[in-house]
Amino acid sequence: MTGSEVSPSFRLAYVPGVTPTKWVRIWNERLPDVPLTLIAVSAAEAPDVLRGGGADAGFVRLPIDRTDLSAIPLYTETTVVVVPKDHVVAAVEEVSAEDLADDIVLHPLDETLDWEQRPGRPANERPATTADAVELVAAGVGLLVVPQSLARLHHRKDLTYRPVSDAPESRVALSWPEDETTDLVEDFIGIVRGRTVNSSRGRSPVPAPAQPKRKRPDTGGARRKPAAGKSTGKSPRSGSGGSKGAKGGKPRRRS
Repeated sequence: MTGSEVSPSFRLAYVPGVTPTKWVRIWNERLPDVPLTLIAVSAAEAPDVLRGGGADAGFVRLPIDRTDLSAIPLYTETTVVVVPKDHVVAAVEEVSAEDLADDIVLHPLDETLDWEQRPGRPANERPATTADAVELVAAGVGLLVVPQSLARLHHRKDLTYRPVSDAPESRVALSWPEDETTDLVEDFIGIVRGRTVNSSRGRSPVPAPAQPKRKRPDTGGARRKPAAGKSTGKSPRSGSGGSKGAKGGKPRRRS
């Protein structure tokens, strides 16, 4: 770990669909003197932002090229298909990729799912972004298969979504440059993993208050030193008894 250098602030990147609010709140409670700055990035550009030093850590979508990057998978999302509310898919609870075979399924250029074979019929052109694809779904051009958080992010009243049982799933991970595992990065890893402030991993404010407790026995010992300093263990008793014995010891022997 190269955590000897501590930054005055912490920069956290996050991709669309990830909501870092809870972790940011815990950070502000535990490290109020270290500002945390959020940086919104696309899923495609997130790894380069981390490698280029644009953020200290970031929430990314797997798979990514892990060259020079460490990553801790956090959770896996359900994959859903976004459809107009009057589409036949809206009448069922779940569909398969095969159920979409006759539909045009949009595949935006910023797609985050790792397909071996994309479902449905391709559109004439690929939308530039997921947001553009959602607009096309609303216009009746086609359907869109995305992680559930993205369907929620781009929610519209005229659209709904249903789970796709056999679609690839999107995994969200916390990633950072492997050569820049600073103390602040360790702190954030601990927060994301649910460690308490008493955890032995990472930095913690606990050791500071523990030091005065260790000094208390030394202080008490210092108070006892003057009494012990007159002589060793039995000296106080033998000293006082010896003084009396010097006066009355001999008469006892004579009698």
